[in-house]
Amino acid sequence: MVLLDLVSHADGPMRFTDILEVTDQPRGTLHRQLSHLVEEGLLEIDTDGRYLPGLRLLDLASRSWGRNEFRVMAEPHLRALQGLTGETVHLGVLRGTSIIYLDKFEGQQPVRMYSQIGNASPVYCTGVGKAALSILPEVRVKALLEDISFHRFTANTHTAQSLLAEVEEIRKLGHAFDREEHEVGIRCVAAPIWSENLSLVGGVSVTGPAYRLTMEKLSQWAGPIQEAAARIMEAMRIGLGPRR
Repeated sequence: MVLLDLVSHADGPMRFTDILEVTDQPRGTLHRQLSHLVEEGLLEIDTDGRYLPGLRLLDLASRSWGRNEFRVMAEPHLRALQGLTGETVHLGVLRGTSIIYLDKFEGQQPVRMYSQIGNASPVYCTGVGKAALSILPEVRVKALLEDISFHRFTANTHTAQSLLAEVEEIRKLGHAFDREEHEVGIRCVAAPIWSENLSLVGGVSVTGPAYRLTMEKLSQWAGPIQEAAARIMEAMRIGLGPRR
C-alpha cells in the first residue's frame, strides 16, 4: 500500500532508484514487492523501466465507486441540487485530514471545476471540509489540526487559530463557506452530512467562480444545501439501518 500510494501520487513515472531512496527498504525486498504489484496489474513499467499506476486500479476504483451505498443514496439529491442552482455540486467524505470527493455533478455554465471524483483536498480550506469538522467533537478537531501543515494556498487560507473560530461559527449556522481559501476565484457553500456514530462524516457543496457566486447568492443557497444534506441523511438512516 505504501508503494502504491507513493507511485500514484508522484508527478510522473518513478525509477527504481527513486523509490528505493524514498522507502529506504532493502533492494531485494523492494524489487520483490514491485514485481508482485506489476504481476497483479496494480503497477506498470514503461519503456524506460519506470513504474506508474496500473490499469487494474481503475477497475478497482470503478467497482468501489459504483457499489458505494452512500453515493447511490445521495445521487438523486445531488442532481436536484445541481438542477436548482445550475452550479457544480460535490459530495465529499472526511478521511484523515483530507476531503475525498465521492461524487460530482458539473454545473450548467461554461466554466468547469477542475475537481475530480477521488481527488483529495485539504480539510481546512474547503467548504465540505470545514462543514465536516463542525460535526466532530472539539477534542477530535484539535487532534486533527495537530496533523495539518497549514499551507497558505491564498490570502484567505486559514491558520489553525482562525479555523477553530470559524468551525465554532459553522456549528451555529449549520453551513460553511469557502471564501476563495483553496483556489483564487472559487467559492462554495456546504452543509455537513454524518452518520449517528460518526463513522461517516462529510458534506455536500455547491461550487463556482467568484465572479458569478457572490456571497449574497451563496447565503441564499444555504437553506437548500442544508435541506439536501438532511434528505441525504434521512436516506442513509433508512437505507443503512439494521439489516435482518
